[in-house]
Amino acid sequence: MAEGQAKGTGHAAGGRSAQLAHTGLRPGWTTGACATAASTAAYTALLSGDFPDPVTITLPKGQTPSFALAVEELAPDRTGAMAGVVKDAGDDPDVTHGALVRARVRRLAPGSGVRFAAGPGVGTVTRPGLPLDVGEPAINPVPRQMMREHLAAVAERFGATGADVEVEISVDHGEEIARSTWNPRLGILGGLSILGTTGIVVPYSCSAWIDSIRRGVDVARAAGRRHVAGCTGSTSEKTVVALHHLPEDALLDMGDFAGAVLKYIRRHPVERLTICGGFAKLSKLAAGHLDLHSERSQVDKGFLAELARRGGAGEELAGAVAEANTGLAALRLCEAAGVPLGDLVAATARDEALAVLRGAPVTVDVICIDRAGLVVGRAEPRGPDGS
Repeated sequence: MAEGQAKGTGHAAGGRSAQLAHTGLRPGWTTGACATAASTAAYTALLSGDFPDPVTITLPKGQTPSFALAVEELAPDRTGAMAGVVKDAGDDPDVTHGALVRARVRRLAPGSGVRFAAGPGVGTVTRPGLPLDVGEPAINPVPRQMMREHLAAVAERFGATGADVEVEISVDHGEEIARSTWNPRLGILGGLSILGTTGIVVPYSCSAWIDSIRRGVDVARAAGRRHVAGCTGSTSEKTVVALHHLPEDALLDMGDFAGAVLKYIRRHPVERLTICGGFAKLSKLAAGHLDLHSERSQVDKGFLAELARRGGAGEELAGAVAEANTGLAALRLCEAAGVPLGDLVAATARDEALAVLRGAPVTVDVICIDRAGLVVGRAEPRGPDGS
């Protein structure tokens, strides 16, 4: 069993990890985890003269995978070091599977802290609406934090006062690979993004994952759970637990398969269903899409503009929403103008879910979050009779 894969705990187990175990699919590692491993190995060599191989890191949920180094290079004067690892996406059909992720670490003046740079094959942000400022390398916030923490630990281990380094992340052939992603449309130019909130790639086989959702509902019902939550990922799962204090076996990792959750609960009802996910994904549900995967449905900014009009937006703001780079950018425009687009998306998604449930005795509420897990929209619970 691969590092990070949950072990099955029998029919009494439920929740995200049990669903993964049920699919029988092997998880993999995000580009963020690979970049963290590579930068940790490079900085260790910079301070000690030796590359750890394999290099072990700690992921946000406590897993401790080890990565073999594919390449390594130490400058003779010890001013810089480079290490690289090959990304293993497990059984997920990830376009970055097999890519070589490199980290080049260079010394900076004391007090500089950790600075990030985009090397060959890593993109640069050129439009607003992403969790990074325009001009920044496309290395997302969680991977940056993971790298900072690991570099600080290496510095402490070798008696350095702090990690004062530039970390340049590159991906071999990344610019070519990025053409198969949404990066060019999002204004991330020059290569891939370094991503991941947990460090783990959760593999998706449609049939296996939908079956795991059904088993998750069965487990929750057998345990007498009256309230379950369908979550699009680990961040939304944390939000639901914080707000509703649900136990693990009441959590359904629905991923992109909102329709699978709703259709199975229609036939096997629970008293209450909370749907929680990123604003952009749930805007797709609000627009009537039941498969939220980016290859099969896209954020309709014209639809968001119409919702904004319903919330009081004038034509200038509505036009700006329709032309926004991302769903999150549209949301921020409305927030600045006092238009509750997040709540409107949540309420419309809730009503769409109720329509799919076709009168089943289930009360539904919806929570929209941003990438940091902050709640940006909520729809109060509503049942099939409108109450």
